[in-house]
Amino acid sequence: MRFVHLHYDPMSAIATFAAIASILFIFRTHFRRFICTKGRHHVVAGAVLDQLFSFHRLHDYMTDLARKHKTCRLLSFYRSEVYTADPVNVEYILKTNLENYGKCWYHYERLTDLLGDGMFTVDGEKWQHQRKVASYEIGTKTVRDFSFQVFKSNAVKLAGIVSKTAMSNKTVDFQELFVKSTLDSVFKIVLGVDLDTICGTYEGDTEFSNAFDEASAITLYRYIDVFWKIKRFLNIGSEAVLRNRIKVVDEFVYKLIRIKTKQVQKKADMVSRFLALKETDTKYLRDIILNFMIAGRDTTAATLSWFFYMLCKHPHVQEKIAHEVAEAARLKNTYNIDELADSLTKENPEKMHYLHAASSETLRLYPAVLVDGKLCLSDETLPDGFSIRKGDAI
Repeated sequence: MRFVHLHYDPMSAIATFAAIASILFIFRTHFRRFICTKGRHHVVAGAVLDQLFSFHRLHDYMTDLARKHKTCRLLSFYRSEVYTADPVNVEYILKTNLENYGKCWYHYERLTDLLGDGMFTVDGEKWQHQRKVASYEIGTKTVRDFSFQVFKSNAVKLAGIVSKTAMSNKTVDFQELFVKSTLDSVFKIVLGVDLDTICGTYEGDTEFSNAFDEASAITLYRYIDVFWKIKRFLNIGSEAVLRNRIKVVDEFVYKLIRIKTKQVQKKADMVSRFLALKETDTKYLRDIILNFMIAGRDTTAATLSWFFYMLCKHPHVQEKIAHEVAEAARLKNTYNIDELADSLTKENPEKMHYLHAASSETLRLYPAVLVDGKLCLSDETLPDGFSIRKGDAI
């Protein structure tokens, strides 16, 4: 949670006082726009600056808004930001009329320093190309078999750490363990490299992991820090930290890419597969690696954390899942983690219907991706009958 402390740096204090002076300007500007624009508009629930003041409890703040209003507006300096939890609107924006919503410059300029031209920052042909190639490679038998073995191996390592901690009667931060374990898994699948951050074996790998964590947090902070561009230009505050952390990340990733490029024997990891397709642009590969890390690490770790939290609150569900797993793997009443791992195959999960239902319910209650941001490309009316304007953030 390092990023929370960034809120309290000197520049943030200056931003707070400046923000107060700006609130009247924001409402004055938007009031004129509402008067001069036709159509019905969603209720104004506050200003984007409210997110800055509530950054230490941002998820709770957004949840409170969603409880009061299925869809609402937060005002900023030059446009509205529309937040919706209405399933009809969500389906319309992400599926029915997807072509009218994109990442565009709004997300690109905030994310590109860290994520480059990866899938999370680009639209159009670049996005389609990367998605097509990545989807195909992930779906191949070689990558699926390799991924299964990687996840199973790291799960055994994780279970061993938890078991030793339990026997010593010590407390353990499950979410931290899951973050490290999933990072190790994703890095092995993407680059074929053993980070082993969960055991802290290699100092350089731990430095990379910490730098990537901090860079991700500061990048997220840009969405509510109205002065981030000034800080980047002057290279001060959180932006100076970000530049330093990205340098650490780049040095580590580019070094590994150079090693992979020189390898004669291609392996089952994603970078080797891309190299086999003659994708040799190191910047392109760097962006793919970091975007895969964002996609695979935090989402998986957060979901696993909530899943085990819910199992602890509902022990009868835990017992049913344990029984189903043992039954699917054809194990006896007593077995250890190594015996379970040896018995598991890719076909076993298809028989674990109760486990699938429990994990799906976890995702429903605690979605891994809490907010999905888009930019409206042309004026239109949402299914709920309210209007949104070109340039509005959704």
